[in-house]
Amino acid sequence: MYVACPKCDWRPEPVHRWECTCGYVWNTFETGGVCPVCACRWEETLCPECGCWSDHEDWYHFPYDLTVAEYLANPSLIKHWPAA
Repeated sequence: MYVACPKCDWRPEPVHRWECTCGYVWNTFETGGVCPVCACRWEETLCPECGCWSDHEDWYHFPYDLTVAEYLANPSLIKHWPAA
């Protein structure tokens, strides 16, 4: 698995930090988007590269999937699951 912005494919390093509303600063991907101090669950994460917010879960990618860059280059490749 790798972590990348779903909008621009920027990939955070362990040194990158986000700030919670409680003031604590940490790498949000080390805790799955949950602040280790106040337990606030961040549903969305801001990309410092492109400035866009995305669902936190959408930042996680698996190696067998298309890369974010491939999705951005050709959105028609996105798999559409049948409605349940």
